[in-house]
Amino acid sequence: MPPKSKFTRDEIINMALRITREQGIDAVTARELGKRLGSSARPIFTVFENMDEVRQSVILKARELYGQYVEEGLKNQLKFQGVGIAYIRFAMEQPKLFELLFMTSTNGANDVSAILPAIDEHYDRILQSVQEPYDLNTEDAERIYQHLWTYTHGIATMCATGLCSYTMEQMKERMTEVFQGLLFITKGRNKHDKH
Repeated sequence: MPPKSKFTRDEIINMALRITREQGIDAVTARELGKRLGSSARPIFTVFENMDEVRQSVILKARELYGQYVEEGLKNQLKFQGVGIAYIRFAMEQPKLFELLFMTSTNGANDVSAILPAIDEHYDRILQSVQEPYDLNTEDAERIYQHLWTYTHGIATMCATGLCSYTMEQMKERMTEVFQGLLFITKGRNKHDKH
């Protein structure tokens, strides 16, 4: 019979998440985790097979937290803008978690059409938030989403790394201008194609 753990799975994951928020995922080591829990590293391995499993649990927890930001953004009247603002807020408020989820290699996927669904499990709902209100076909909605994600990711990355910061009003204004420009071009092109 395996020894009873001194700490619960959730206690270990929450401490690993705290370390990640402060120093990044690379700081989550057995030694650091044990130290923070006031123990040796041994109790960790009565709950987890290895540190990889701990780190994967941290990633799942970070995704869950990011999902709360997305849900909040989707409550906005302008859902697509709300999600963009939520993405940037996540980067500003949780920079190390943002780095973990959105600034690490995607193992070879380098086409934006493949990256977005791979890194964001909310992809379909976000795509729908741009497609339906503006009566866009899937191809046009995806193109606008990809353009705006590139722009939004740039702002979020600058905020997460402390390169610069924007007020909420500045973010909304800039994102609205870019979105309206893309929508104008898309609708204009579609109109031209029909003639």
